[in-house]
Amino acid sequence: MHRTHYIKDAKQARGKVQIAGWVHDFRDLGKLKFVLVRDITGIMQVTMKKGATDDALLAAVKLNKEDVVSFEGELKENKIAPDGVELMPTRFEHLSKVERKLPVDPTGVVPSEIDTRLDNRFIDLRRKETTLIFKAKAIAASAFREKLHELGFLEIQTSAITGAATEGGADVFSLQYFENKAYLVQSPQLYKQLAVIGGFDRVMMTVPVFRAEKHNTTAHLNEITQMDIEMGFADHKDVMDVLEKTVLHMLHRVKEQLGDEIAAKFGPVVVPSKVPRYSYTELVKKLHASGFEMKHGWDFTKDAERKLHELLGDELYFIYDWPTEVRAFYSMPDEKEPSICHAFDLMYRGMEISSGAKRIHQASLLEEQLRKRGLDPADFEFYLNAFRMGAPPHAGWSVGLERFTMKLCNQENIRECMLFPRDRTRLLP
Repeated sequence: MHRTHYIKDAKQARGKVQIAGWVHDFRDLGKLKFVLVRDITGIMQVTMKKGATDDALLAAVKLNKEDVVSFEGELKENKIAPDGVELMPTRFEHLSKVERKLPVDPTGVVPSEIDTRLDNRFIDLRRKETTLIFKAKAIAASAFREKLHELGFLEIQTSAITGAATEGGADVFSLQYFENKAYLVQSPQLYKQLAVIGGFDRVMMTVPVFRAEKHNTTAHLNEITQMDIEMGFADHKDVMDVLEKTVLHMLHRVKEQLGDEIAAKFGPVVVPSKVPRYSYTELVKKLHASGFEMKHGWDFTKDAERKLHELLGDELYFIYDWPTEVRAFYSMPDEKEPSICHAFDLMYRGMEISSGAKRIHQASLLEEQLRKRGLDPADFEFYLNAFRMGAPPHAGWSVGLERFTMKLCNQENIRECMLFPRDRTRLLP
């Protein structure tokens, strides 16, 4: 072992400790040397000076920034050291040397363009800001599972490959699957519905999905992580309740564990007491009254979403009861007003992070909705057939994990929130 403690834990320890990490900074003053060692939990100052440190050890420590090292020694209080503690070493290992100029400065003193950082993501991950984003993302994903397990949802795993490109919405990536043509899934929509029809009742999942849209925006990726649920014997209001509880729990967990760090770097984590709900029609009227051009039946543009955030002032809010024609064919129309369907979006800091709906569970109504959109039900036979064998009323939603993290950490570009993002041009690293 090269360490007995992570740095955060070592600062609370007593007696001899061994730490390991990267050289964040190094100052050689001859008879006095300072090394700032960094691991994922923090930074510790290692201090060596003539007379207090073994001469051979003092002479051996010759370092460059980002060399990988291990130090063993005794802790000592020092008010001017990070967190008031420094390590007086008795043993040193030089585990790896930096052999070429670093393309990205992990300290952040010298800024780099995002594409340079993404080309060298393994270096960029050493930046405190980048590390913090992915810590927050990990806590959010864990809290998603935690809350839904508490609410009685069964976690399932679905395939990323499908033989039919009929899930609707975006373009799909095709691939050769032995002798057949196949596609990367755009959504686990079909599979989670089949699980509910199969009797699982409440299911949840975290899955990668792929969309072959040729966009170049700061809010889209061609591979994303979706967090989904589907709930049997439920309507849109039931799953909106579940979504509200889940997202507030995710925010609570992030604030509880990283709130101070995120506030210092990106701004405060706000956890509302509740999530207000507005009908589509109500918000169209608000936009129109403010002088913003918006007609009933239009989808909300990014500018419209930002304007609504400005008008409402809510961190989170729902938009429900959308025009049927602008939502997916499987969204359940209202019985009394079929031009309105029971679909909804969840907005977070002016951006859609989740969408969902009560689903149509009658095959005949699904066929009708397909025909209204100029689609041939025969192309959806594999999907429709499941609804002819006893499908319960059900509803569900999905949350984009990268979008959630993007807004949580107040990032301008969603690529900051995917470890190795895939966009229209980026396939490496």
